[in-house]
Amino acid sequence: MDVVAGIDSDPACGYPYHTNIGAKFIEKDIRAVTGKEILALYPKGYIKVLVGCAPCQPFSALSNRKGVKKDTDEKWNLLKEFSRLIRGVKPDVVSMENVPALARNQPFQDFLSVLEDLNYNYSTIIAKCEEFGVPQRRRRLVLLASRRTQAGCLKKTHQESVFVTVRNAIGDLAPLSAGEMSKTDTLHSCQGLSTKNLLRIRSSRPGGSWKDWPESLRLNCHKNAKGESYTPVYGRMSWNEPSPTITTRFYNYGSGRFGHPDQDRPISLREGALLQSFPLDYRFTEPGKIPRNETVARLIGNAVPVELGKAIGMAIISETEGGIW
Repeated sequence: MDVVAGIDSDPACGYPYHTNIGAKFIEKDIRAVTGKEILALYPKGYIKVLVGCAPCQPFSALSNRKGVKKDTDEKWNLLKEFSRLIRGVKPDVVSMENVPALARNQPFQDFLSVLEDLNYNYSTIIAKCEEFGVPQRRRRLVLLASRRTQAGCLKKTHQESVFVTVRNAIGDLAPLSAGEMSKTDTLHSCQGLSTKNLLRIRSSRPGGSWKDWPESLRLNCHKNAKGESYTPVYGRMSWNEPSPTITTRFYNYGSGRFGHPDQDRPISLREGALLQSFPLDYRFTEPGKIPRNETVARLIGNAVPVELGKAIGMAIISETEGGIW
Protein backbone atom coordinates (compact mmCIF):
# COMPACT_ATOMS: atom_id res chain seq x y z
CA MET A 1 0.00 0.00 0.00
CA ASP A 2 1.57 3.29 -1.10
CA VAL A 3 0.90 6.35 1.05
CA VAL A 4 0.72 9.29 -1.33
CA ALA A 5 -0.01 12.18 1.05
CA GLY A 6 -1.08 13.28 4.50
CA ILE A 7 -2.87 16.45 5.58
CA ASP A 8 -2.73 18.11 8.98
CA SER A 9 -2.99 21.64 10.32
CA ASP A 10 -0.17 21.01 12.84
CA PRO A 11 3.14 22.10 11.27
CA ALA A 12 5.08 19.87 13.67
CA CYS A 13 3.73 16.85 11.76
CA GLY A 14 5.65 17.79 8.61
CA TYR A 15 9.20 16.68 9.40
CA PRO A 16 8.40 13.24 10.88
CA TYR A 17 5.82 12.57 8.17
CA HIS A 18 7.93 13.13 5.08
CA THR A 19 11.17 11.91 6.72
CA ASN A 20 9.85 8.55 7.92
CA ILE A 21 7.13 7.87 5.37
CA GLY A 22 8.55 9.62 2.32
CA ALA A 23 5.15 10.89 1.23
CA LYS A 24 3.89 14.39 0.55
CA PHE A 25 2.85 16.38 3.62
CA ILE A 26 0.26 19.13 3.22
CA GLU A 27 -0.04 21.59 6.08
CA LYS A 28 -3.62 22.75 5.81
CA ASP A 29 -6.82 23.05 7.82
CA ILE A 30 -9.05 20.20 6.65
CA ARG A 31 -11.96 22.64 6.42
CA ALA A 32 -10.14 24.36 3.58
CA VAL A 33 -9.36 21.16 1.66
CA THR A 34 -11.55 20.18 -1.30
CA GLY A 35 -12.38 16.79 -2.72
CA LYS A 36 -10.87 17.88 -6.01
CA GLU A 37 -7.51 18.51 -4.29
CA ILE A 38 -7.51 15.05 -2.77
CA LEU A 39 -8.55 13.34 -6.00
CA ALA A 40 -5.56 14.92 -7.75
CA LEU A 41 -3.20 13.16 -5.30
CA TYR A 42 -4.15 9.62 -6.35
CA PRO A 43 -2.39 7.98 -9.29
CA LYS A 44 -4.84 6.84 -11.94
CA GLY A 45 -6.03 3.25 -12.09
CA TYR A 46 -5.42 2.32 -8.46
CA ILE A 47 -7.68 1.61 -5.50
CA LYS A 48 -8.25 4.86 -3.61
CA VAL A 49 -8.05 4.60 0.19
CA LEU A 50 -8.94 7.61 2.34
CA VAL A 51 -8.18 7.49 6.06
CA GLY A 52 -9.17 10.21 8.50
CA CYS A 53 -9.36 10.86 12.21
CA ALA A 54 -11.17 13.79 13.76
CA PRO A 55 -9.48 14.98 16.99
CA CYS A 56 -10.75 12.79 19.80
CA GLN A 57 -10.73 15.36 22.62
CA PRO A 58 -14.43 16.35 22.43
CA PHE A 59 -15.46 12.70 22.66
CA SER A 60 -13.00 11.46 25.29
CA ALA A 61 -13.97 10.39 28.80
CA LEU A 62 -11.58 13.00 30.20
CA SER A 63 -13.33 15.81 28.34
CA ASN A 64 -16.68 14.53 29.57
CA ARG A 65 -15.39 14.64 33.15
CA LYS A 66 -14.23 18.21 32.61
CA GLY A 67 -17.61 19.23 31.23
CA VAL A 68 -16.44 20.35 27.78
CA LYS A 69 -19.19 22.21 25.92
CA LYS A 70 -19.29 20.16 22.77
CA ASP A 71 -21.55 22.45 20.81
CA THR A 72 -18.98 25.25 21.08
CA ASP A 73 -15.87 23.10 20.54
CA GLU A 74 -14.72 23.62 16.95
CA LYS A 75 -13.34 20.07 16.85
CA TRP A 76 -16.83 18.63 17.48
CA ASN A 77 -17.90 19.13 13.87
CA LEU A 78 -14.71 18.05 12.11
CA LEU A 79 -16.18 14.63 11.40
CA LYS A 80 -18.61 16.45 9.09
CA GLU A 81 -15.61 17.69 7.12
CA PHE A 82 -14.46 14.11 6.62
CA SER A 83 -17.97 13.24 5.39
CA ARG A 84 -17.81 16.16 2.96
CA LEU A 85 -14.53 14.92 1.53
CA ILE A 86 -15.83 11.36 1.19
CA ARG A 87 -18.76 12.71 -0.82
CA GLY A 88 -16.35 14.63 -3.06
CA VAL A 89 -13.75 11.89 -3.50
CA LYS A 90 -15.87 8.72 -3.30
CA PRO A 91 -12.82 6.63 -2.38
CA ASP A 92 -12.98 2.86 -2.80
CA VAL A 93 -12.08 2.32 0.85
CA VAL A 94 -12.58 4.55 3.91
CA SER A 95 -11.17 4.06 7.38
CA MET A 96 -11.14 6.07 10.57
CA GLU A 97 -10.00 5.65 14.17
CA ASN A 98 -11.18 7.42 17.32
CA VAL A 99 -12.11 6.92 20.97
CA PRO A 100 -14.90 4.40 21.65
CA ALA A 101 -17.14 7.12 23.12
CA LEU A 102 -17.51 8.64 19.66
CA ALA A 103 -19.97 5.86 18.79
CA ARG A 104 -22.42 7.26 21.38
CA ASN A 105 -22.42 10.74 19.89
CA GLN A 106 -24.53 12.23 17.11
CA PRO A 107 -21.61 13.21 14.81
CA PHE A 108 -20.77 9.52 14.37
CA GLN A 109 -24.37 8.57 13.61
CA ASP A 110 -24.47 11.35 11.02
CA PHE A 111 -21.20 10.03 9.56
CA LEU A 112 -22.62 6.52 9.22
CA SER A 113 -25.69 7.96 7.49
CA VAL A 114 -23.42 9.54 4.87
CA LEU A 115 -21.70 6.18 4.25
CA GLU A 116 -25.09 4.52 3.84
CA ASP A 117 -26.25 7.21 1.43
CA LEU A 118 -23.14 6.57 -0.67
CA ASN A 119 -23.70 2.79 -0.63
CA TYR A 120 -20.67 1.85 1.46
CA ASN A 121 -20.53 -1.43 3.32
CA TYR A 122 -18.98 -0.75 6.72
CA SER A 123 -17.98 -2.46 9.93
CA THR A 124 -16.84 -1.11 13.29
CA ILE A 125 -14.89 -2.65 16.12
CA ILE A 126 -13.70 -1.49 19.53
CA ALA A 127 -10.10 -2.59 19.18
CA LYS A 128 -8.04 -3.54 22.21
CA CYS A 129 -4.64 -2.40 21.01
CA GLU A 130 -2.72 -4.97 23.04
CA GLU A 131 -4.44 -7.66 20.93
CA PHE A 132 -2.71 -6.22 17.84
CA GLY A 133 0.85 -6.19 19.19
CA VAL A 134 0.83 -2.74 20.81
CA PRO A 135 2.51 -2.80 24.26
CA GLN A 136 -0.27 -0.65 25.68
CA ARG A 137 -3.82 -0.97 26.98
CA ARG A 138 -5.74 1.32 24.67
CA ARG A 139 -9.29 1.04 23.38
CA ARG A 140 -10.05 2.55 19.97
CA LEU A 141 -13.06 2.63 17.68
CA VAL A 142 -12.00 1.52 14.20
CA LEU A 143 -14.24 1.78 11.14
CA LEU A 144 -13.63 0.15 7.78
CA ALA A 145 -15.89 0.88 4.79
CA SER A 146 -15.84 -0.24 1.16
CA ARG A 147 -17.91 0.64 -1.90
CA ARG A 148 -17.12 -2.53 -3.85
CA THR A 149 -16.62 -5.37 -1.38
CA GLN A 150 -17.60 -6.28 2.13
CA ALA A 151 -15.89 -4.14 4.74
CA GLY A 152 -12.57 -5.51 5.99
CA CYS A 153 -12.11 -7.24 9.33
CA LEU A 154 -9.24 -6.65 11.75
CA LYS A 155 -7.42 -9.84 12.65
CA LYS A 156 -6.07 -10.02 16.19
CA THR A 157 -2.43 -11.05 16.37
CA HIS A 158 -1.85 -11.48 20.13
CA GLN A 159 -3.57 -13.42 22.92
CA GLU A 160 -3.15 -12.32 26.53
CA SER A 161 -0.43 -14.90 27.12
CA VAL A 162 1.78 -13.20 24.52
CA PHE A 163 0.87 -9.52 24.94
CA VAL A 164 3.85 -7.23 24.31
CA THR A 165 4.84 -5.80 27.70
CA VAL A 166 6.51 -2.65 28.91
CA ARG A 167 9.68 -4.68 29.45
CA ASN A 168 9.57 -6.00 25.87
CA ALA A 169 9.19 -2.46 24.53
CA ILE A 170 11.55 -0.35 26.64
CA GLY A 171 13.50 -2.72 28.87
CA ASP A 172 16.72 -2.48 26.85
CA LEU A 173 17.00 1.32 26.84
CA ALA A 174 19.80 2.96 28.79
CA PRO A 175 18.85 4.12 32.30
CA LEU A 176 18.22 7.82 32.90
CA SER A 177 17.84 10.12 35.87
CA ALA A 178 14.96 12.59 36.05
CA GLY A 179 15.65 15.49 33.67
CA GLU A 180 18.44 13.63 31.81
CA MET A 181 18.92 13.14 28.06
CA SER A 182 20.70 10.21 26.44
CA LYS A 183 24.00 11.09 24.77
CA THR A 184 23.14 8.90 21.77
CA ASP A 185 19.42 9.58 21.31
CA THR A 186 18.00 13.03 22.02
CA LEU A 187 14.48 11.58 22.09
CA HIS A 188 15.45 9.37 25.02
CA SER A 189 15.05 12.28 27.42
CA CYS A 190 12.68 12.81 30.30
CA GLN A 191 11.22 15.65 32.28
CA GLY A 192 12.77 16.62 35.60
CA LEU A 193 11.04 16.22 38.94
CA SER A 194 10.68 18.60 41.85
CA THR A 195 12.09 17.48 45.19
CA LYS A 196 8.62 16.59 46.41
CA ASN A 197 7.72 14.65 43.26
CA LEU A 198 10.99 12.77 43.53
CA LEU A 199 9.94 11.69 47.03
CA ARG A 200 6.52 10.77 45.65
CA ILE A 201 7.81 8.57 42.84
CA ARG A 202 10.14 6.82 45.29
CA SER A 203 7.04 5.95 47.29
CA SER A 204 5.13 4.75 44.21
CA ARG A 205 4.83 1.12 43.18
CA PRO A 206 4.23 -0.40 39.73
CA GLY A 207 0.53 -0.34 38.90
CA GLY A 208 -0.22 1.79 41.94
CA SER A 209 -1.22 5.40 42.53
CA TRP A 210 -0.87 8.30 44.94
CA LYS A 211 -2.57 6.11 47.56
CA ASP A 212 0.81 4.39 48.01
CA TRP A 213 2.28 7.60 49.45
CA PRO A 214 2.51 8.60 53.10
CA GLU A 215 -0.09 11.21 54.08
CA SER A 216 2.53 13.97 54.12
CA LEU A 217 3.12 13.65 50.36
CA ARG A 218 -0.51 13.65 49.26
CA LEU A 219 -2.06 16.63 47.47
CA ASN A 220 -5.04 18.50 48.89
CA CYS A 221 -7.16 17.53 45.86
CA HIS A 222 -6.69 13.85 46.77
CA LYS A 223 -8.30 14.40 50.14
CA ASN A 224 -11.72 15.53 48.91
CA ALA A 225 -14.47 13.16 47.79
CA LYS A 226 -13.90 13.67 44.07
CA GLY A 227 -10.12 13.31 44.20
CA GLU A 228 -10.29 10.31 46.49
CA SER A 229 -11.87 8.23 43.74
CA TYR A 230 -9.54 9.29 40.93
CA THR A 231 -6.47 7.08 41.15
CA PRO A 232 -5.01 6.64 37.59
CA VAL A 233 -2.30 9.24 38.28
CA TYR A 234 1.09 9.42 39.97
CA GLY A 235 1.92 5.76 39.53
CA ARG A 236 4.56 3.59 37.94
CA MET A 237 4.11 1.28 34.99
CA SER A 238 4.45 -2.47 35.52
CA TRP A 239 7.25 -4.25 33.70
CA ASN A 240 5.34 -7.40 32.85
CA GLU A 241 2.12 -5.85 31.53
CA PRO A 242 1.22 -3.53 28.65
CA SER A 243 1.41 0.13 29.61
CA PRO A 244 -1.59 2.34 30.38
CA THR A 245 -2.93 4.49 27.53
CA ILE A 246 -0.24 6.86 26.22
CA THR A 247 -1.75 10.35 26.12
CA THR A 248 -0.29 13.61 24.86
CA ARG A 249 0.87 14.31 28.44
CA PHE A 250 2.72 11.04 29.05
CA TYR A 251 5.99 12.89 29.73
CA ASN A 252 4.47 14.34 32.90
CA TYR A 253 4.61 12.01 35.90
CA GLY A 254 1.45 13.49 37.43
CA SER A 255 -0.74 13.12 34.33
CA GLY A 256 -1.23 9.34 34.57
CA ARG A 257 0.65 6.19 35.53
CA PHE A 258 3.64 7.43 33.57
CA GLY A 259 6.40 6.71 36.08
CA HIS A 260 9.16 4.36 34.91
CA PRO A 261 8.77 0.87 36.46
CA ASP A 262 11.92 1.12 38.56
CA GLN A 263 13.85 4.29 37.71
CA ASP A 264 12.81 7.39 39.66
CA ARG A 265 11.57 9.44 36.70
CA PRO A 266 8.77 9.81 34.16
CA ILE A 267 9.11 7.77 30.98
CA SER A 268 11.10 9.40 28.18
CA LEU A 269 9.80 10.60 24.83
CA ARG A 270 11.44 7.61 23.14
CA GLU A 271 9.83 5.24 25.60
CA GLY A 272 6.43 6.79 24.92
CA ALA A 273 6.99 6.32 21.18
CA LEU A 274 8.00 2.67 21.65
CA LEU A 275 4.89 2.05 23.76
CA GLN A 276 2.90 3.44 20.83
CA SER A 277 4.78 0.80 18.75
CA PHE A 278 6.81 3.29 16.70
CA PRO A 279 10.12 1.82 15.45
CA LEU A 280 13.19 2.59 17.55
CA ASP A 281 14.72 4.67 14.74
CA TYR A 282 11.61 6.79 14.06
CA ARG A 283 12.57 10.46 13.85
CA PHE A 284 10.34 13.21 15.26
CA THR A 285 12.71 16.19 15.15
CA GLU A 286 15.37 17.45 12.78
CA PRO A 287 18.99 16.46 13.51
CA GLY A 288 20.61 18.84 15.96
CA LYS A 289 17.31 20.11 17.38
CA ILE A 290 16.45 19.44 21.00
CA PRO A 291 12.96 17.91 21.11
CA ARG A 292 10.31 19.84 23.04
CA ASN A 293 8.40 17.59 25.40
CA GLU A 294 5.02 19.15 24.71
CA THR A 295 5.36 19.07 20.92
CA VAL A 296 6.78 15.57 20.48
CA ALA A 297 4.47 14.05 23.09
CA ARG A 298 1.51 15.56 21.24
CA LEU A 299 2.59 13.84 18.02
CA ILE A 300 3.14 10.53 19.79
CA GLY A 301 0.01 10.57 21.94
CA ASN A 302 -2.28 11.63 19.08
CA ALA A 303 -0.98 8.95 16.72
CA VAL A 304 -2.75 5.77 15.75
CA PRO A 305 -0.48 3.11 17.31
CA VAL A 306 1.70 1.83 14.50
CA GLU A 307 0.87 -1.87 14.96
CA LEU A 308 -2.86 -1.08 14.99
CA GLY A 309 -2.37 0.92 11.79
CA LYS A 310 -0.63 -2.10 10.28
CA ALA A 311 -3.59 -4.32 11.19
CA ILE A 312 -5.98 -1.85 9.54
CA GLY A 313 -3.80 -1.79 6.41
CA MET A 314 -3.65 -5.58 6.29
CA ALA A 315 -7.45 -5.79 6.58
CA ILE A 316 -7.80 -3.42 3.62
CA ILE A 317 -5.25 -5.34 1.53
CA SER A 318 -6.94 -8.65 2.39
CA GLU A 319 -10.30 -7.41 1.14
CA THR A 320 -8.90 -5.94 -2.07
CA GLU A 321 -6.52 -8.89 -2.65
CA GLY A 322 -3.67 -6.45 -3.25
CA GLY A 323 -4.84 -5.45 -6.73
CA ILE A 324 -7.40 -3.60 -8.79
CA TRP A 325 -10.99 -4.84 -8.48
